[in-house]
Amino acid sequence: MLLQGTVVADATTVVEDGAVVVEGDRIAAVGDREELNDRYPDHERRSFDVLAPGLVGAHVHSVQSLGRGIADDTALLDWLFDHVLPMEASLDAEGMRVAAELGYLECLESGVTTVVDHLSVNHADEAFEAAGELGIRGRIGKVLMDTNSPEGLEEDTDAALNESERLIERYHDTHDGRIQYSLTPRFAVSCTEACLRGVRELADAHEGVRIHTHASENRDEIATVEAETGMRNVHWLDEVGITGEDVVLAHCVHTSESEREVLAETGTHVTYCPSSNMKLASGVAPVVDYHRRGINVALGNDGPPCNNTLDAFTEMRQASLLQKVEELDPLATPAGTVFEMATHNGARAAGFDDVGCLREGWTADVVGLTTDLTRATPLHDVLSHLVFAAHGDDVRFTMVDGEVLYDEGELATGDAAAIREKAREVASGLPTAD
Repeated sequence: MLLQGTVVADATTVVEDGAVVVEGDRIAAVGDREELNDRYPDHERRSFDVLAPGLVGAHVHSVQSLGRGIADDTALLDWLFDHVLPMEASLDAEGMRVAAELGYLECLESGVTTVVDHLSVNHADEAFEAAGELGIRGRIGKVLMDTNSPEGLEEDTDAALNESERLIERYHDTHDGRIQYSLTPRFAVSCTEACLRGVRELADAHEGVRIHTHASENRDEIATVEAETGMRNVHWLDEVGITGEDVVLAHCVHTSESEREVLAETGTHVTYCPSSNMKLASGVAPVVDYHRRGINVALGNDGPPCNNTLDAFTEMRQASLLQKVEELDPLATPAGTVFEMATHNGARAAGFDDVGCLREGWTADVVGLTTDLTRATPLHDVLSHLVFAAHGDDVRFTMVDGEVLYDEGELATGDAAAIREKAREVASGLPTAD
């Protein structure tokens, strides 16, 4: 297939009258449209206003999609323990399946081709099956919670680790490598030392398995961990082995100088979730400082109950603007920096090294967008448009691994209308706190 349009190959490379040639699951060529049309005369042609790498949601909760809007205007720990966790505990296998389908559908419709997905404790198989069937690329994991957790979610430590190992053996590195496993302890508050150390042992025992958890999102969370362990959050996670190049820590809003040194020295990845951090009043992550230290910072939406959308384009805008305000510097986090966070930085965090840029030989994860819009008129700078003005519903085409999954409003791998209808039905029966 030969895709034509303005090609945003990466944060620094734009081909105004360009094309991307896809053969199988790989990008065969990127360059001038006329030249590539001459070189590949027999390829199917599709035209879009803009072509870009698939975006990466480097911290999402697909299975919280049924809780969109149930816990607005609520403090983090109350939001979690009074609203979201009871909702998760109430989901049976069918509910978990449709929740995951709804989350992945929203991602594919809005140009997100890869997710680092933090599931729930129960029925994780349903989400893995949904991801495989819909075709999204994912670093996905069952949640572990073995202390300080609500009924229906707290597990025996060994049982949680054993179930994680079963899931690794069943789903890790499947669907031609699209689905990879991530061990996913909820956060230090709800995981014992034995659980966290067990997670590290499992990750070391299975090649390619990574670790994904929350850290230092909220001051109350940090105080709780310090009261129980005598250490700040990142130091505690480092003590039990939950740092390193194979670890993604979501949020890291409140970190000390010494914690930031640990993140940099260990190569731990950080996912910035600005909308969630604003909505829950958690604070502003020190992203500019993380960049100065060489820490890889990716971008995530978090879950629909604390963001209300999985639109990664909206998250790029928020990410840049919030850092400019925090730093009182209009030069902070320019469009190119944020675009890289939402694409290749996220892919690196997820462990997909040849995803997130449109380059010859790389995996063909490509999205096509329209700019036939009032808010795209005039279009002086396409990268600026993607970061500051584009929306997920501008996406017309989503390709993962060379396979077209979403095309002009139609999901190729499932029935989008049926997914939405089933989600409404299941959501109507969910418990919500008063």
